[in-house]
Amino acid sequence: MPFWHVLGAGSLGSLWATRLARAGVPVRLILRDSARLKAYAAKGGLTLSEQGQRQTFDITAQTLDDPQPIQRLLVACKAYDAQSAVASVASRLTPGADVLLLQNGLGSQEAVAASLPDLFPPPRCIFVSSTEGAFRDDDFSVVFAGQGANWLGEAHQGLAPVWLDELVAADIPHQWGPDILERLWRKLALNCAINPLTVLHGCRNGELQKRAAEVTALCDELVAVLECCGQPKAAVGLHQQVDQVIRATAANYSSMHQDVAQGRRTEISYLLGYLCAAAARHGCQAPLLDQLRERLIDHLKAQGLPSD
Repeated sequence: MPFWHVLGAGSLGSLWATRLARAGVPVRLILRDSARLKAYAAKGGLTLSEQGQRQTFDITAQTLDDPQPIQRLLVACKAYDAQSAVASVASRLTPGADVLLLQNGLGSQEAVAASLPDLFPPPRCIFVSSTEGAFRDDDFSVVFAGQGANWLGEAHQGLAPVWLDELVAADIPHQWGPDILERLWRKLALNCAINPLTVLHGCRNGELQKRAAEVTALCDELVAVLECCGQPKAAVGLHQQVDQVIRATAANYSSMHQDVAQGRRTEISYLLGYLCAAAARHGCQAPLLDQLRERLIDHLKAQGLPSD
């Protein structure tokens, strides 16, 4: 059974790694450098908290330059790090390797796919869209915060891989399908409707219910942009799903809000940046989205954070 190499020990990467390990699937964590490897060793493994129960898994970890070949790579880092992260282990990929991309927004997936090494057979680039909830409560410790789903697929609609059985064994909810790009566009729109507003208003998701007119106007424009960009299916029922997400996650802070609160770089370029650029490329007017992006850029700069 090939190893799953997990690149990025953040919340979702840790959530996948611990569930795979719990099911007896061989997993290897890839950490940035020897300092991170030492910090991981001091923790004694990767900890999963689920329904009040904590369990630590002694998953073997390695650094980027480890010589072990990679047949299956889960890339769970931030969108802005994805291309360079994959490049750092590209020489280890075997012919026909599977590269799973678990990033927010759009843009990073295409960049990674275009930069994969020229092997025969070529590496297989698989896009993943996840609605599972997780957060880190400590270094190398993740809390499973919300049931969701994972949609997987390829841009050219390839056949389902045999290793999906390992996801079944690990109790990782998933669905393979030909509509992965539609799923990614849909999630992109959801994130653009919610995340920037929570940052600008400094609020939890649920507080956007008090700003219904602003959210509705933004959704109207998002629907028009999706249709203009050739993604009409991703636009169907968007207003209702945005409202559902706001209500279902009312007590939560969005991922972008958390990034800003903790002084981290956001994924603005792969969310609003990508959407505004796509609208312009297709000749679609998007004044509210353009204005929202500019407001967010100004806010990030005022906080001393990168705006790209």
